[in-house]
Amino acid sequence: MKKNLLMLLTFFIACFSATAVHAENKVVKIASDSTYAPFEFQDSAKNYVGIDVDLMQKISDMNGWQLSQSFPGFQAALDQLNAGQADGVIAGMSITDERKKVFDFSDPYYSSSVVIATKKGNKITAYQQLKGKTVGVKNGTASQDFLTKNKSKYDFKIKTYDDGAQMYESLKVGAIDAMMDDEPVIKYAISQGQPFAINMAGKKVGDFGFAVKKGTHADLISGFNQALKELKANGGYDAIIAKYTAEAKSTVQPLKAEYKIASDSLFAPFEFQNSAKKYVGIDVDLMNAIAKSQNFTISMDFVGFQTAVDQTQAGHADGMIAGMSITDERQKVFDFSDPYFTANATLAVKSTTTNIKSYKDLKGKTVGVKNGTASQAFIDKNKAKYGYKVKVFDAADTMYESLNTGSINAFMDDEPVIKYAVLQGKKFAMPIKPEKIGEYGFAVKKGSNPELISMFNAGLAKIKANGDYDKIVAKYMGNESTGDNKVDESTMLGIIKNNWQQLAQGLGYTLSLTLVSFVLALIIGVIFGLFSVSPSKFLRGFTKIYVDLVRGVPLMVLAIFIFYGIPNLIESITGHASPLNDYTAGIIALTLNASAYISEIVRGGVNSVPVGQMEASRSLGVPYIKTMQRVILPQAVKITIPSLVNQFIISLKDTTIISAIGLIELLQTGKIIVARNFQSFKVYGLIAIIYLIVILSLTVFARRLERNMK
Repeated sequence: MKKNLLMLLTFFIACFSATAVHAENKVVKIASDSTYAPFEFQDSAKNYVGIDVDLMQKISDMNGWQLSQSFPGFQAALDQLNAGQADGVIAGMSITDERKKVFDFSDPYYSSSVVIATKKGNKITAYQQLKGKTVGVKNGTASQDFLTKNKSKYDFKIKTYDDGAQMYESLKVGAIDAMMDDEPVIKYAISQGQPFAINMAGKKVGDFGFAVKKGTHADLISGFNQALKELKANGGYDAIIAKYTAEAKSTVQPLKAEYKIASDSLFAPFEFQNSAKKYVGIDVDLMNAIAKSQNFTISMDFVGFQTAVDQTQAGHADGMIAGMSITDERQKVFDFSDPYFTANATLAVKSTTTNIKSYKDLKGKTVGVKNGTASQAFIDKNKAKYGYKVKVFDAADTMYESLNTGSINAFMDDEPVIKYAVLQGKKFAMPIKPEKIGEYGFAVKKGSNPELISMFNAGLAKIKANGDYDKIVAKYMGNESTGDNKVDESTMLGIIKNNWQQLAQGLGYTLSLTLVSFVLALIIGVIFGLFSVSPSKFLRGFTKIYVDLVRGVPLMVLAIFIFYGIPNLIESITGHASPLNDYTAGIIALTLNASAYISEIVRGGVNSVPVGQMEASRSLGVPYIKTMQRVILPQAVKITIPSLVNQFIISLKDTTIISAIGLIELLQTGKIIVARNFQSFKVYGLIAIIYLIVILSLTVFARRLERNMK
């Protein structure tokens, strides 16, 4: 009897131990939203944090679960739960009667309230004050249900948005008078520096709960409820909530020792080089003043507008400021600060023009505009109305020169840009009232570096309050020059005297790029050229594929792909950012491009040697390799010398294309100088002369070398 009892007891202990081990090792797959701060969102280190994240991790630890949490977005999380791909969902999800039909919910873990928010200074303390105003709300939310129900009662209009970012920006720019959202969400936005205020009590609309598919995972619900009860009792729950919903601190703390800020390189008066070769401008001074006021450190990289956009999207830069208009399309990929400059476009004519005083006076005339700008959108929209013709330019300097030469009668551009040009001596007049085309904002990659946006907003508000903002803008847009020009750059001699070091540095980069890439291309090209005339069918086929692939891709596309595409590919595989130096990327692109053409030059040189010489050498018993070394290649070298020198010259000129990735070679140096002094004809003429001297020298050298070889 005792023996049987002992065996029975051993059996129960074994079962209990197995169950305990199983529970301890249980992997729980939980799906969540991805952008619903403060419940789940990415911090600056790209880690997901928030109330739901911390709460689920704590509850999993208390239950001995191995938590596997993913963040596909709210609707995707529900779809995964319904499909059995996730065991549960925690995503700030309201418990409703409709959802109870398909999900089993835990006890409520957060009491959900919605609240009205306005811009700071626009105080609304009662719903009656919303009469005649427009209130923004996100589609499909409890806030929308509440507003729709009370719309007639309080006589306000409703504007619906698909996401909170659009709604917040609309409130900032005054497109709506107020907005309604979940109270903790708005409070978190305020804590991060958003310029909103809550002056009304929230309306309780429900509770958030943890959910599983109906009829499944009852153990998860019971484990969640028990752990939640303990957390509320021991203060752990309150600590998690306070961590993410506390009121905004007076100063947001930087999370990095230094933030890299990308910017344009030639958009005066926002960023440009002065005569001392230092980058200055409204954006530069604003960024430095804001960083100083908020005690964070920055380094600015002036790489050009599109390169700055690409670097910020790729994570190579923490943020960008470059006279960048806030648009709906850009808000899909960037988070913007409060607007720091109202962008106006204005029409400019020659200062001697007296017959253009309104848009009606443009009938039959030609108006210039830069491609892809807000000014172009305005001009194209009103073309039929006012009967003018449109001429599109890629750059401001060529557009300005066209006005001076009379090929256009007027042009439209950003008002501050034209004003700066006038300060630099351009004889322009602005006879028509400017058109508001948008606002400029500081930007970070969507979902990253939220503290940087908060610090920028706080710093912007501070320098506006103390008057520093007005001083910075007046410095570059006032009635007097900034005093940067120490030398008269209206003459060719003045341009050379004031910029010879900068031009020499640009020429040095051009020659360095050419020499290094050509030497590498020569080595690779000769190898592939010999492969292409090899008896081996495999080597010939491999060379053909290489040459066709490289020659089939434009050099600019190749450079951009190497600079941005390859590091992004490596990051997607390894999970670590691996930015490529622009000089290295330029060398690789030029090397690949030139090597393909050199390979064909070598193949053509070898094939141009009469085939009888190979046959005669082989018939005498000389091996193939020695025949190539002693008979064929010496003749092929003489034949290919002119073509190789020509390819070197082509590589030299191709370096201008590499400026697309932000490398400042000779041509880009010229663009930077023109952005400061607007002397495009003289500067580009000087650069053309420099290229001509270098290329003519190479041509003379090649001809002399060819004569010596003969």
